Formats: sequence, C-alpha cells, structure tokens
Amino acid sequence: MNFYTKYYDINIPVLPISPDLDRLIRQRGRDLRLRQVERQHAVKLVNTLVTNLQKFLKDNKEQPFFRDMSVLTTGSYYELVKINKPNEFDIMLKLKTPRLAWTELKDYNGLFYTVSLTRRTRSEIRSFLLEDELTISSSKIMKEMHFLVRKFSAGEGHWVVCKRRLNSPAVTLAFVSENEREEILSVDIVPALEVPQGWPQAARAGPVVDKWLGKNARRKFLSQPVYFVPKRPKQRNLSDVEKESWRISFSHIEKEMMKYHGNKKTCCEGRTNECCRKLCLRLLKCLFEGLKETHQGKLSSLCSYHGKTVFFHHLSVRCEDSLWTPGQLSDCFMKLLGDFENAAQLGSLPHFFVPDFNLFSPAVFSKRSRLFLVEVLRNQRESGLPLLQVQRSPPALFYTPALPPQIEEISAEAVTPLNHDTMTFQTSSFTYSYMTLACVIVFMAIGCVFRALVQ
Repeated sequence: MNFYTKYYDINIPVLPISPDLDRLIRQRGRDLRLRQVERQHAVKLVNTLVTNLQKFLKDNKEQPFFRDMSVLTTGSYYELVKINKPNEFDIMLKLKTPRLAWTELKDYNGLFYTVSLTRRTRSEIRSFLLEDELTISSSKIMKEMHFLVRKFSAGEGHWVVCKRRLNSPAVTLAFVSENEREEILSVDIVPALEVPQGWPQAARAGPVVDKWLGKNARRKFLSQPVYFVPKRPKQRNLSDVEKESWRISFSHIEKEMMKYHGNKKTCCEGRTNECCRKLCLRLLKCLFEGLKETHQGKLSSLCSYHGKTVFFHHLSVRCEDSLWTPGQLSDCFMKLLGDFENAAQLGSLPHFFVPDFNLFSPAVFSKRSRLFLVEVLRNQRESGLPLLQVQRSPPALFYTPALPPQIEEISAEAVTPLNHDTMTFQTSSFTYSYMTLACVIVFMAIGCVFRALVQ
C-alpha cells in the first residue's frame, strides 16, 4: 500500500463547481499555453548556447575531466508543463566516471549521499577527490563548473553567469536585454554523475506505477541509470561530509513519465484521445506562483516540485484515461488541488521515488509555513480561486534589437521585380494624379470668378 491509499480516500466528495469557476479554470488553462513564436526564439537561443558550450568543454585545455560529457535535457519546458512563457531551461551535463559507490547520509532518508570511487585512479577525476583519494567532492566540481562556464560566457554576447546560489546544483546563465537591465530567459546547467549499476536501496522498489503505467514501465525505469547532482542539504551547521554530499536525481525518469503519461499508449496521440492531466499540473503551478508572489517570504519553501510530486501520486491512483477527458478539466483540477491541500494539512508528502523522504517534514518545510499554506489554500478554494483570475502580463520575451536578423527565403513567384518598366509606370501614375488634381483646382477657381461677375 502506498502513501496515497493510506492517507487519502480517492472518493472524497467534491463540492459542486459553479459555472463561473468552471469558466475561470478553462480560460486560465488556455492562457497558460506558450506562444509558438516565443518558443521558437527561445529554443533557438538555448540550442545554440548548448552546442557552443559542448564544443567549448570538449576543446578546453584547463580541465580534461569535463571534455567527456553528454547533454540531457530536463525540467518543465521539456516535460511540456512550462507555463506563461519559455524563460527557464534545465540542462544536465552527464560526466563520465569510473565505477562508483555511494553511502546514504543519516537523517535524510535516502535523498542525499556521499559518492566515491570503488578504487583509486589516475584519471582526470582525481583533481576532484578529497584527501582519501576516493570521495568525489561536490564543491570542487561546482567550483570548476562555475569557472569554465564563466570563461565560456565571456564570448557569448548577452549571456551572463548569475550569482551562485549556495544550495543550488546549477550554474545559471541568463540572457539579458541589450541594456542589461532585464533578464529574458535563463538556463540552469547541472553537472551530474551517472550511476548505471543499479538504484540505491532507498529507491530500489521503484515508483508505484503498476496500475498507472504498467509493470513493464516500472521495470524499464529500474533498468535505467540514476544521477547524482552536487546539491547538499539546506540545514544549517552542516558537517564536512554533508557539505560534500550529492542528491539523487530522477529527472530523466520524470521526463519520461510526463511524456508517456496515459494509462493507455494511445493517450494524447490525437485530438480524439486528448487528456487534461498536464493542464491540471500547469494550473496547480500557476496557483503556486500566485501564492508565492502574493505572500512573499512566507512560502519560500513552496516550489513546483511539491506540485509535481502530488501529481504523480494522484495519477498512480486515478490512472484510467476516462477520468481525465478535457471535458472534466475543472473537476480533475479541483481533485488534484484537494489532494495537495490534504497533504499539506497532514504534513505528509513522500518523495515519489524515495518514499521515506517527506517533502513536508519540518526540517525542509517549517510547520509555520505549512500551516500558513493550508490556510491560504483553503481561502483560495472557498473564494473561487481568485489568484487564477489575475492576468499577469510579463514583458515581451525578447528584446528585438538584440536578436540577429531572421533571414527568410522568398520564392521568386511571390516577388514582383522592380524593373525599369515598373518604375516608369509608378512615376507616370503619380504625374497623372498630380495633373488631374491641378485641373480640378483651376476649374473651381474659374467657376468662382464667373459666379462673382454674374452677381
């Protein structure tokens, strides 16, 4: 029995949804779609950046360890659940390592680890080992990553390296406007260690997806590698071991679950098989953004991963495609919101892949913040979700002068050649019009004079 069936009754009665609330949810869902033109511009910028960064790292002479790497795209944009505008991208750089061993850190229930080599080596990774010549230092990896990306960005025009965040596993590059006063979009570059030899014990049972995606999908997930990213716990007074720890990441599995999200393989293959699962998650993320903007500082621990986690738990129980038709959008969203509110009320939201780790534990989400979250969620639900009514109009995604001109091929049939005959015709037409107007004015003047003489 998973946590969801233990704590929740999936037949919880839901209050009737008013026509006004139904219209609001549907309209807000339509508004959250990304504009195609903005997506094209953003993806072109990011793809060019990643290509250039790969070339830079493969050619760099300072640190050969980073030459042998590959790219894995992750995050909400590539999962097709990004909202409002395509302004945030996540890129994972997979670093090739010798065979690894890991040790779970106490008190973190399987989410954080120390990562070590199984034997001493003379390969390039030795520059990032601690004194025991086995343990891989997450801080050394991050420091070198920042150095290399900063050096790379010096020749990349409007791309700048953002200030390093203490607990972030990413080096963030921002594309700024021409006057460098406005951030247009950002790319998080996350170095990661790939572990192909099985999952840690805390996650070895695999995600509970048997009824939702099927047992074969679960076995397929377990056969894939996992990754460790250089992120340490947020607690204060960390030990030296904790400061060099790594967090386990399942971003690639989450991306695949988002892509193949239906109970049947035909889900969302065409308009007749569309579902509203992802749209419900987008609406929940939109509500989170509104809560964080309205109550700045009080909900700093709330993030989109809380929404994604309850979303996965929700799908593992309400798994049939027939429960997620577009016509049931409002009902499905309110059920999902209700489950998240219940999880916050109970203070229990287990990580979907590491169920012993609670995302609402007091160590990572204070009790005061959690109870405040419960209160504002209840107020939103009882007052008709007013935060979904707020139309946030962010600035244009791109500062046009900063972009290179777009060259389009135009067929010869679509263009009228501006030859001598055309120019002569245009000149003659202009002269004819001018002469006609002059004649009209002259005749009117003669008429006025004649009329005066007669009187």
